[in-house]
Amino acid sequence: MSIKYITGSKLPTKFGTFNIHCFEEQSTGKEHICLSMGDIKNQQPVLTRIHSECITGDSFFSLRCDCGEQLQIAMESIAKNKSGLLVYLRQEGRGIGLSNKIKAYKLQDTGLDTVQANEELGFEPDQRCYDSCLEILSYFDIKKIKLMTNNPAKLNALTRLGIEVIDRIPIQTERNPHNENYLETKACKLGHFYKY
Repeated sequence: MSIKYITGSKLPTKFGTFNIHCFEEQSTGKEHICLSMGDIKNQQPVLTRIHSECITGDSFFSLRCDCGEQLQIAMESIAKNKSGLLVYLRQEGRGIGLSNKIKAYKLQDTGLDTVQANEELGFEPDQRCYDSCLEILSYFDIKKIKLMTNNPAKLNALTRLGIEVIDRIPIQTERNPHNENYLETKACKLGHFYKY
């Protein structure tokens, strides 16, 4: 896989001013985004969040998942730390795409959990790939990270790529009546680390 750096600029947010960077995945044309803050090249290990796109949670504030809340916590944590990197990967719906994700939502409305819904549609429970992270982190000359995640599969995938994960930082979100089953499924069936 080949990742090409496209361009960058400043991005002021309610958490602070980040630098925004755009990368293109040459084989697919997907554009991935990074938000950086501080001197990440010389302040390692770097506080890092690898976040997969979730338009319903990140943009429309859906209560069915905890993605948008995790994104905000990560950005706030980087800003408080005054240094860090957020990698925003364009792999919606755990890699099945937006329309299939909405189909999975419809199946969940009938009583299936998120894993069962993906499988009913003919997909794996989680089809995400993190291979592009190696080249993206290499672009910033990042060799060691402190990873903000609850997902052991993500942690293992990055480690297999040769990325040195010095520490795992949990991201604790709030439960609500709409995401309780979703969070239970992630914990029980996908092994995510949650403490409630």
